[in-house]
Amino acid sequence: MRIGLLTEGGYPYVGGEGGLWCDRLVHGLDRHEFDVYAFSSGEAQEDAGWVPLPPQVRRVRTAPLWAVEDDGVVFGRRARRRFREHYGDLAAALCAPDDPSTPEADRFATALHGLAALARDEGGLVSALRSETAVRALERACRAPGARRAAREARVPDLLTVAAHLECALRPLSLDWYEEDGLGAVDLCHATAGGAAALPALLAHDFFGIPFLVTEYGVRLRTHYLTRPDSPPAVRSLLAAFHGGLAAETYRRAAFITPGNTHARRWQERCGADRAKLRTVYPGMDPAPFADVGESPREADPHTLVWVGRVEPAKDLVSLLHAFAEIRAAEPQSRLRIIGRPSGPEGAAYLGHCRALAAQLFPADEADGPHAVGENPVSFEELGGPGPATSADAHAAGAVTVLSSVVEGFPVGLVEAMLCGRATVSTDVGAVVEAIGGTGLVVPPRNPRALAGACVSLLRDPERRSRLGAAARARALELFTVDQNVAAFDGLYLETVARTPVRHLVLDHTGDPLPFAAPAEAHVPGHWTTDPGPRAVPRWAVDTPVTATETAR
Repeated sequence: MRIGLLTEGGYPYVGGEGGLWCDRLVHGLDRHEFDVYAFSSGEAQEDAGWVPLPPQVRRVRTAPLWAVEDDGVVFGRRARRRFREHYGDLAAALCAPDDPSTPEADRFATALHGLAALARDEGGLVSALRSETAVRALERACRAPGARRAAREARVPDLLTVAAHLECALRPLSLDWYEEDGLGAVDLCHATAGGAAALPALLAHDFFGIPFLVTEYGVRLRTHYLTRPDSPPAVRSLLAAFHGGLAAETYRRAAFITPGNTHARRWQERCGADRAKLRTVYPGMDPAPFADVGESPREADPHTLVWVGRVEPAKDLVSLLHAFAEIRAAEPQSRLRIIGRPSGPEGAAYLGHCRALAAQLFPADEADGPHAVGENPVSFEELGGPGPATSADAHAAGAVTVLSSVVEGFPVGLVEAMLCGRATVSTDVGAVVEAIGGTGLVVPPRNPRALAGACVSLLRDPERRSRLGAAARARALELFTVDQNVAAFDGLYLETVARTPVRHLVLDHTGDPLPFAAPAEAHVPGHWTTDPGPRAVPRWAVDTPVTATETAR
């Protein structure tokens, strides 16, 4: 089977979210062929290059969404009229009230596919989406009677912001991927995220009838709400309508939708996903690096708590530090190791704030002598630096792993702690409860007192820690391994293609059609792909058929 793998900011680049599980998926399905179509997230990512690609990756095509040059396409009068109509319909759909009974319900999808067809006919939409025509069409839609209140209140800066965002989000429409020898040549498209990564799959389905499935470990509409909290109401409303409309159209056309957890699944259902298409596929993690710690638990300091992850405000380390102040009062020997790197400039500033807070809350312990320096019970470390070499070493260093986030998708760090056989205390956010099950303690977010109480209860009960850690490791090995992830997608690929009419007729050496270019039976020992000789014909196939009338008599 030939699969078009669509990624955004991940595989095949060296760094990027989602790149690791895609790499494991491609390596695990070596009996299929992969064409990778990737969007890069920045110049630094492109400079870093690609990961080593296995031989089943036959083609890689990339495109940047962070920067684009003017394509030089100049529309004629008829093309300009088509653009005004389709873009105007798209803008009207964004400004319409949230009422599925209105005629505007299908307007978004019609406008989107109309713009895609225009881009394919004329060679691109870059200049048109940046033009004054687009901004004026958006302004007319916002001022039209019946537009939602937030849209009517949009000012010129708001309109320019929304138009710029739409231009960036619709850049995939102008690519040259939609040809017979491009995405038209694959048997199946797999979009590894929503939004921009799903648009090419949507267009391949529209132009060639290629089936596709969408995997989301983080729903794009939820990401929009989290990343634009300070935007003006008009901007938030219009962009939420766009991402919601794109998600609904993607879910409607997809053969299967594979959320990474129940939390993402609920978001998808709210965005219009059909429950019959939903298949939860948990992220696959390689348990091998954690086997040594999990199967032969190292002697960890029974008084040490460990936090591992990216340092950013969403992780709420401030609440963790305040909770540790109460833990320290109850258990004076306890220590807290915060292990992780800051995430961007915002994360670096937040790390500095946390260091200052720790120094204020926990003055250094008294020195052992006149020539010694007191040690602070809270330490900030980085993997691979002076601290632990790997995440397995980090989790092994403590008796309890803590997660204090206020926003979380699927808690990968928590699963790593489970694979290490560590007891965990975490906040009830995202898919934490789904991942933990009954193998750890869960407390409300932004509640330092509850977090402290749970940690103290585990620090004082080593037998309970041991029982929870063993149960956590067993759960992680059952649900969150690479093998179960790869097997789930392999089954979905076969089921999707089996339900789709054959587009590319491939014949074997006898002239009989094959369902795939490389049938799955070719990998099974035996005479499955060659003619073994004459076969016995069943009796029912040669006897004279009996008519319905004769049967009735």
